[in-house]
Amino acid sequence: MEYVIIAIALLAMELLYFRIADKLNIIDKPNERSSHTRITLRGGGIIFYVGALAYFVTNHGEYPWFMLALTLVAFISMADDIRSVSQGVRLLFHFTAMALMFGQWGLYALPWWWVAVALVVCTGIINAYNFMDGINGITGGYSLVILAVLAYVNRAVVAFVEPDFIYIVMLSVLVFCLFNFRKRAKCFAGDVGSVSIAFILLFLIGKLVMQTEDFSWIVLLAVYGVDSVLTIVHRLMLHENIGLPHRKHLYQLMANELHVPHVLVSLLYMAVQAVVAIGYLQCRDNGYLYLAGCVVLLGIVYLVFMKKYYHLHEASQRDKTVKC
Repeated sequence: MEYVIIAIALLAMELLYFRIADKLNIIDKPNERSSHTRITLRGGGIIFYVGALAYFVTNHGEYPWFMLALTLVAFISMADDIRSVSQGVRLLFHFTAMALMFGQWGLYALPWWWVAVALVVCTGIINAYNFMDGINGITGGYSLVILAVLAYVNRAVVAFVEPDFIYIVMLSVLVFCLFNFRKRAKCFAGDVGSVSIAFILLFLIGKLVMQTEDFSWIVLLAVYGVDSVLTIVHRLMLHENIGLPHRKHLYQLMANELHVPHVLVSLLYMAVQAVVAIGYLQCRDNGYLYLAGCVVLLGIVYLVFMKKYYHLHEASQRDKTVKC
């Protein structure tokens, strides 16, 4: 009954946000780099932060440093959704938030260079997760898969976090999916959504890594990770500014050039990550070997796909240039 009440409250908060966003004109207008064609409300993913806040309030202020960190990244991301914020300011907020979350993890007990490496890697992860948010359903669906796996691990493998935290965040993601995981989305996550859920997932996976002293749990982000990293490498090879929006991710080519429905592309990413995670749980004794194998296999799939279909993206860009 408690979860039902929280779910209803989250749904009400999401609907309230829609009214606010509509009045304040917080919208996402399609442009040449978009994978959508209709003006849509932006920032619906704020519900992820609200879900984490609901847990914090109803559980006697559990994980205070993490909650403060999440508030910082949600605030600057929401500000960026309303009016563009400079990259330097965003990074300052992200680094500060990471420093707070590291304290919640207990990371400062490790040598300083571990902290330095973690700062770079973790900041890269949340920004990569943000870049992957480009079509209907992908952020919500992919996040649900990771949360479901983490809930199972927390219950059946090793307890690393209070279960209610995962369950309430899952409820917030489900509420968001009601309005985003469909052909015509009512809202997009916005930076506030994609960055916030990335930060939440990073917090959970980090706690799991610290609890087990096993970094191979990062396999839970393998599908997004391979797509993001290889796309960044590709763009660097093309001498592009990797901080600017684009349409070169594998999922974007599927949705835009191959015209695969957004929901189907999102389901495919969910399914592949679910298979990777299930396989990992069966091969935990060789976790690092399994992680390496997955990265290599996913990388090969990425390269073969790009070799076969990337020319379609180039052709579409030439057509747009000619029309202009």
